[in-house]
Amino acid sequence: MTAYNTIGQGYNQTRKADPFITQTLYDLLTPQPNGTYFDVGCGTGNYTIAIANKGVNLYGIDPSDVMIEQAKDKSNKVQWVFGNAENLPFDDNHFDGGLATLTLHHWDSIEKGFTEIKRVLKPNAHFVVFAAISDLTKNFWLRHYFPKMIEASAKKEPMLSAIEEAAAVSGLNIIAKEKYFIQDDLQDQFLYVGKNNPQLYFDEVVRRGISSFAQLSLKDEVEQGLHQLKTDVEKGSFENIRKQYENNLGDYMFIMLSK
Repeated sequence: MTAYNTIGQGYNQTRKADPFITQTLYDLLTPQPNGTYFDVGCGTGNYTIAIANKGVNLYGIDPSDVMIEQAKDKSNKVQWVFGNAENLPFDDNHFDGGLATLTLHHWDSIEKGFTEIKRVLKPNAHFVVFAAISDLTKNFWLRHYFPKMIEASAKKEPMLSAIEEAAAVSGLNIIAKEKYFIQDDLQDQFLYVGKNNPQLYFDEVVRRGISSFAQLSLKDEVEQGLHQLKTDVEKGSFENIRKQYENNLGDYMFIMLSK
């Protein structure tokens, strides 16, 4: 997690819990008043804290020291723990449910992670994933301007079939899948935040908080891509390019699993 030790230093400037995503995670999790839940790959705790503020007893788990320390500074409602999905420091059947938000593509092994998650979940408990999916990322219009970066991002992200296979091997059941399309008022500035507002990508602070730009991009490609994007926006030709990438598959996906 060296990458996120670096990104984490300015992460909270652009990465905030989006209300719509928060509410969807909460609704799918269906937490009970006396239950205990966990957030794997919690980062600086934005979604963890937002859901904890709804009265949920949560543990936040992340392998980045920098992010965990920032999370501790932001809230004492959550119990913050250093750790990763593949090796959770908890007893069997410990949790009533859990979640993972935009983190699967950073795991060393989704299969091992799901196996560990099943171990620490109580019977019939729900686990909710909000994920970047390789199949969907390939359809981002960003590919027109930053082809190598998007190719690298898509390779790092899991395909939906890989998630389904990992769930089956681990013994978790996928009970629901829900498409997510980027909203114009999205407050969490992750990779495709500028889907309908390309000007956001001209802000270096925004790009710095996105792992694809911060870790998977080439300087020359970013400079050239931004120049072409700016030209297309100013000339009014960007909209035609954006329309070429329109689809009804979704931009990201919520996946609900059950033990």
